[in-house]
Amino acid sequence: MDIRRHYAFGTVKQAGNTSIVCQNPNKSAPKGIWLGYESPLQYTAPLFMTQLTLVSLACLLIMYALRPMRQPSIVPQVLSGILLGPSILGQFEFFQQTFFPRRSLMIFETIAGFGVVIFLFGVGVEMETKRMFRPTRTAAALGILVIVGSCSFMIPLSILLTRFVQMDPSLKITLPFIAASQCTSAFPSVCPFLKDRKIINTDPGRIAISVSLFSEVLGMTLAILNYSFQPLLQNRVGHPFLNSIGGLLCVLSFIFVLVFAIRPIIVRLLIRLPQGKPVGESCVMCFFIFFLVCGLFTEAIGQHFAVGALSAGIVIPPGPPLGATIIKRLEYPIAMFSYPTFLAASGLKTNIFFIQPRTLLVVSIVVAFAALCKVVIVMVMGRFMAINITDSVIIGLMLNAKGPTELILFNLWKDIKVLNDEEFAVAVAVCVVGVMVVQTPLIWLLLKSVSQRTPFKRRTIQHLKRDMELRILVAIQDQEIVPSIVNILEASNASHESPIAVIALILVELVGQAAPILIAHQSSHRNLHVDTSSSTQIINALRQYEFSNESNVTVQPYTAVSHPDIMHDDICRLAVDQNATVLILPFHKRWAIDGSIGTVNRAVQHMNCKVMEKAPCTVAILVDRGILTGSLTIINNQSMYNVAMIYIGGTDDAEALCYGARMARHNNVNLTVLRFLLFGNDNARERRFDNDIIEAARYANIGNQHFKYHEHVVRDGEGFVASLRSMEDVFDLLLVGRSHQDSPLLEGIGAWMECPELGAVGDFLASSDFSSTAS
Repeated sequence: MDIRRHYAFGTVKQAGNTSIVCQNPNKSAPKGIWLGYESPLQYTAPLFMTQLTLVSLACLLIMYALRPMRQPSIVPQVLSGILLGPSILGQFEFFQQTFFPRRSLMIFETIAGFGVVIFLFGVGVEMETKRMFRPTRTAAALGILVIVGSCSFMIPLSILLTRFVQMDPSLKITLPFIAASQCTSAFPSVCPFLKDRKIINTDPGRIAISVSLFSEVLGMTLAILNYSFQPLLQNRVGHPFLNSIGGLLCVLSFIFVLVFAIRPIIVRLLIRLPQGKPVGESCVMCFFIFFLVCGLFTEAIGQHFAVGALSAGIVIPPGPPLGATIIKRLEYPIAMFSYPTFLAASGLKTNIFFIQPRTLLVVSIVVAFAALCKVVIVMVMGRFMAINITDSVIIGLMLNAKGPTELILFNLWKDIKVLNDEEFAVAVAVCVVGVMVVQTPLIWLLLKSVSQRTPFKRRTIQHLKRDMELRILVAIQDQEIVPSIVNILEASNASHESPIAVIALILVELVGQAAPILIAHQSSHRNLHVDTSSSTQIINALRQYEFSNESNVTVQPYTAVSHPDIMHDDICRLAVDQNATVLILPFHKRWAIDGSIGTVNRAVQHMNCKVMEKAPCTVAILVDRGILTGSLTIINNQSMYNVAMIYIGGTDDAEALCYGARMARHNNVNLTVLRFLLFGNDNARERRFDNDIIEAARYANIGNQHFKYHEHVVRDGEGFVASLRSMEDVFDLLLVGRSHQDSPLLEGIGAWMECPELGAVGDFLASSDFSSTAS
């Protein structure tokens, strides 16, 4: 007889206010329904997996339901816990005893606590110490005034409410604590919210990140002082003053060792790491152990584990190679497991039926005034910092973002009996969920109104006067495309009459640090957080092009370090700021040396499509096939560059023709304009626009031997394709517009488009069916 069968997995006995949970440690894995005839939910592992499944499903359902409201991920993740907890489904005893029995909560909360430690370590790795400890004047001023100003107003307000508004005695004690919690703008709360909503690289988002980074320094300092002086504040027996001083000296020594011993060692290791070589797995594992030790040590000396996890992350240099490697290892577990588990655990402990209407009203007043106070402070300071009113309101709302920092604080206060069940429930429901539900749509509407109120006139080559400067913004993903870029820039014919300004934007994926940055390179720029080896080679190649054209070309290189899904905002913003006329983007496909397609980057394709939607100027996508023929250069009259312009009709072809006509004035460029006409279509009205454009280009190039014009009459799409195939190996560069007005010539070509951003003809020329070496 198996005696273990007579022991329940866990029994709960109530002894006064204490619950005693008895568990059988031998029952860890079920035998199955066919052997043991027992429910698998009586065992630890199956029950925990079931809980995670229910939490994930509930989160997905709520996220789908809230999609029209554009809510951040924290809202459905906390609401999933509230749905499954005692507030809703937990009211049914069968559901609560089966899926979330009291005996299982310790395990769930332990794993959730470990998850938030990992999350905080990842946030610490992404923090930039330079922007934290050497902030700009704007960030420092706003960071100090937001915290000091909010506390100076909110804490007295909460005390006044306790004096003149009738409320529970316990709420009178905790209301100032709740008010103080609303005065901070913690980086671990602000940054995930901005990244989740993809607004981190907007102008208000960048300022909010800088302010929250500096505020985090102030917040950590206050937290360390608070924990250090707990023996004195609680009037412990023994020597509370000496214990407080000892705790403070321990944490200061801990920080001193991290800053002046651990970080220099890490920096030296990274300097010795060969360029381009990834960090080894053993090294990454050592840093994982390192942050666990830091969390354990801070708990041992009386601090919160969040201090140790954040500090361990902060001493690691963000970005590649180390910071990026650690974040890549942690990114998926944090986003899909540890962070949502902690948020759901907070929701599981929330029981909205405990909330009294008067308590809800009082706390809502405090939270609303705290949010309004931050917005007003930023608006007032914005008048002295050249920040317009709308952006000031947006920044103030962003700084009101709530997240894991506030939930950690509320859970801690609940554990030490500062908050009772009712106050914890109202804190989670109002201070976190309520604030995010209200402010997120407001931020979206304000950002949308700003973009709609700033219309711009799209700049084109066609409307550029002949004696005006041509401003070309080139987005460069890596150095392989640089030779083709330089050839196109050289072919664009910089002259004393019409010089060229090149704005080169080097695109770097943001990995291992939180805030996107835009670097304006000087002649001797060096950034510790960016891998500048390839950037330096790209800049040197562009400088050589500038030098070869003397005073007719100026080059201003930038580096945009951003997330791939929001990198288009940096490109469009720079195009607006620099008054670009042409924007050249990289194609998302790369060719191998044998002519086959080597790599496909869908993120670049998504970026190109977004840029074409928002760009303030002409957009060109460079399909680079230079690797197939070698990178011949036309600088210094080394070779001729044969360009073909395929003209079918429409405004896009007209723009491409104007660009080609400018190229034809270069001594080393031959331009051939190939106009395709449909046999039997003699509608003069439809051709009038195209005829005027072509005649203007021909007239401007009278006597120019480098400009040639040919007309091809074809009967159908097959004849058009045959004509295109006849010039596969004749030209170095093919120019074609994207959109055409449903021309019969395109029948059969656009039916299987893989790259709609290129148009029907461009998609065919970039496909593997077109075996050309021309870009």
